Amino acid sequence: MTDTAFIRRLNASDADFSQQLEQLLSWESVSDDSVNQRVLDIIAAVRQQGDAALIEFTRQFDGLEVAEMGDLILPRERLEAALDKITPEQRQALEAAAERVRSYHEHQQQDSWQYTEANGTVLGQKVTPLDRAGLYVPGGKASYPSSVLMNAIPAKVAGVPEVVMVVPTPRGEINELVLAAAAVAGVDRVFTIGGAQAVAALAYGTESVPAVDKIVGPGNIYVATAKRHVFGKVGIDMIAGPSEILVVCDGQTDPDWIAMDLFSQAEHDEDAQAILVSPDADFIEQVAQSMARLLPTLEREEIARTSVRERGALIVVENMQQAIEVANQIAPEHLELSVADPESLLPQIRHAGAIFMGRYTAEALGDYCAGPNHVLPTSGTARFSSPLGVYDFQKRSSIINCSPQGASELGKIASVLARGESLTAHARSAEYRIQPDQEQ
Repeated sequence: MTDTAFIRRLNASDADFSQQLEQLLSWESVSDDSVNQRVLDIIAAVRQQGDAALIEFTRQFDGLEVAEMGDLILPRERLEAALDKITPEQRQALEAAAERVRSYHEHQQQDSWQYTEANGTVLGQKVTPLDRAGLYVPGGKASYPSSVLMNAIPAKVAGVPEVVMVVPTPRGEINELVLAAAAVAGVDRVFTIGGAQAVAALAYGTESVPAVDKIVGPGNIYVATAKRHVFGKVGIDMIAGPSEILVVCDGQTDPDWIAMDLFSQAEHDEDAQAILVSPDADFIEQVAQSMARLLPTLEREEIARTSVRERGALIVVENMQQAIEVANQIAPEHLELSVADPESLLPQIRHAGAIFMGRYTAEALGDYCAGPNHVLPTSGTARFSSPLGVYDFQKRSSIINCSPQGASELGKIASVLARGESLTAHARSAEYRIQPDQEQ
């Protein structure tokens, strides 16, 4: 038998299971004091020195000597050229994925609406896209063209006129797939800057980088910390934690499939989390055997091994009902329902970023081309957060248009409530609109 001790086992029937699970799930995204202070210094420098600070930080952190800010700007023509540099197969895949992502997000579009009350008062909501969105994309070799599609396309579907992308090019490394994805997704402007300095530039603007209304996209601890600090000046999507997958399986799926589904997230980084929940203890051991056998075949074996050893788990439960209870307790980013009848379980799922239904729906399909967004709430935040979508790039304004009769009727109500709060100017403002024949 292959050694499978590298991944822990938990039993939901154990008296201390909740405590064990809480310990397994714990992850702190808090920056230490040194990182926090460094980010604050970088933000201050960008606010004070603008482009000059960006040039200096690019030299320091990316190892690039640039003479002027123009050297850090990629024109639209450069993005189009990247489409010609990648292979025809890559271009076809990018365009097919983009079309699916666009089609899905078009279903999320919300229109403005109004209704008229009997007295003629009109109430409604005006939906307006943001003026400009900023997209942070990790650079160098560890870059993700799929993230460009997932972040830029919803913004464009929402009607955002300008999407500005920042992507570092450490030591001059340019990922052509990322630039090609930007072309396909309709990105308008690209700056080859990264880190906290890029977030600061997007938030406050410089001589060359326009200030945006919202910053989206993943990044390292410096990027995440910078997003925390600029929130309020601009909107942000979320502070994302490590990638997570929770597979709920009835024991009838090929154990190799389940093992590779778990690895698909474990290979992201050492802090990623992969968990299997099943009522079939024998099946869990089959999956453990598959994992032990397949792990050495992975290109990112050491990363996946560390992730599984430090944060992974195989959890045996009494039945599928308990499996769902555990799933809701975890509130995972990605939830696979690898069961015969996933539709029967769906109504019971309360907390999950994305739900992958049935044995054939690998989470990896959602990462690239299924259509729904792969920017999802992590670290239990699916309890109150949603996937990135068109609605994240729109704002809603209330519309109130009172008829004379409506203003008179509402004025009486507002008067009573305002005087109850001792806000007499509020009350008198409303009372001016009360018609004489409406007075009490």
